Amino acid sequence: MKNPEMRIGIDLGGTKIEALAIDSKGAELVRHRIHTPRDDYDATIAAMVGLVHLIEKETGRVGTVGAGIPGSISSVSGLVKNANSTWLNGRPLHRDLTAALGREVRVANDANCLAVSEATDGAAAGKRVVFGVILGTGCGGGVAIDGHVHAGPNGVGGEWGHNPLPWPKETENPGPRCYCGKQGCMEMWISGTGVALDYKNVTGKQKTAREIMADFETGEGDAVAAVERLEDRLARGLANVINMLDPDVFVVGGGLSKTSHLYQALPELLPKYVFGREVATPVLQAKYGDSSGVRGAAWLWPSI
Repeated sequence: MKNPEMRIGIDLGGTKIEALAIDSKGAELVRHRIHTPRDDYDATIAAMVGLVHLIEKETGRVGTVGAGIPGSISSVSGLVKNANSTWLNGRPLHRDLTAALGREVRVANDANCLAVSEATDGAAAGKRVVFGVILGTGCGGGVAIDGHVHAGPNGVGGEWGHNPLPWPKETENPGPRCYCGKQGCMEMWISGTGVALDYKNVTGKQKTAREIMADFETGEGDAVAAVERLEDRLARGLANVINMLDPDVFVVGGGLSKTSHLYQALPELLPKYVFGREVATPVLQAKYGDSSGVRGAAWLWPSI
């Protein structure tokens, strides 16, 4: 049975692929998650198609399909670029997925999907310009305007993670080398990977970002200092976004977004760096957490 009121979203991550279906009011109908076939492009396409077919079989409906990916589609070549899941780069994922499913598929950057999700019915509902921040293994950013993705003609709208850390201190210059080939990118300072690297460089001890955050909650000194450095760097990066875009709200997702202290510290730190030293922009935790990306992919079809 064909039902155009069902929207299917796919979140293609480096380690997992998640898919869900929602109805016209955003209520979840079904959800599935599988491991990503790493370094295998054809198997990745097949896995995404398989999830769509599984959802449609279970619901007895045929829905629209949107996909969030860790990169963007080049408007020049139609190929994936800037994906940290590097086996996707240079591939016609949009065309291949559309052909395999026999219907139009809308594809957007995963951080843009987070922004759309939260702007539609999440923490930023009702706000016109939403800047979505993903603080996970990597660092992403996305922009939604009036509930729609703003990717820009180059497909890099909101890609603040590959801008340099603003106002670097002597000890932060030139900064760690990023997978993009440059040094000192925001991603290498404020992502889970960056926090763990900074902690190791300062203390000589190797811990994951999750372990550091757990130690922070107990008040352990090295972890407290690491989180304070993270918060200051994050404030500098967000201040740069305010100076350029001045969004109505920041919404933060990803593993590090669960650190509640961020939402106390950032409002105090931001005025130190924003031009004019006045900040009325709230910084909010994503309402849908890890589900924001996949919900946003579904909402790439805002009306059917």
